[in-house]
Amino acid sequence: MKRINEYKKLFNVENEMTLKSLKTSYRNLVKEWHPDKFQDGDDKAIEAEQMSRKIIDGYHFLVSMAPETIEANKEEYTTTISSPIMDWKHKGLLLEVTFLDGNTYEYFGVNKALYIKFSQSDKQSRFGKRSVFNSFPYRKIKKSEVEA
Repeated sequence: MKRINEYKKLFNVENEMTLKSLKTSYRNLVKEWHPDKFQDGDDKAIEAEQMSRKIIDGYHFLVSMAPETIEANKEEYTTTISSPIMDWKHKGLLLEVTFLDGNTYEYFGVNKALYIKFSQSDKQSRFGKRSVFNSFPYRKIKKSEVEA
């Protein structure tokens, strides 16, 4: 959740996050922090390089979580969460779930108590559908080829 809030603050989209507002904010930030605006060896050049990387990472991160992106991929997501779970891991408030179809999703804000219930459940898919998959902010992080 910290990462989400940090990027939302950077892009000034704390209330309503749309693809249009993200794109506008992204363009303005890139213009402001583009490394080519600064001379080599200047302290600002190093800061600009770091900021431009952060801006690019933040843009891709927030676009993957934007309501329009989630809505566009709703059918695929519904199919994915209906498939069996292959693997999962939890760190902090982040739950990463890999499904048998090869898709991996991150769920933000999943506390340790809920994770323990999820991992100890005899039917993780069913528990996940009821308590995690549609209750927490999520984003797709990768699709890998899985051999069964």
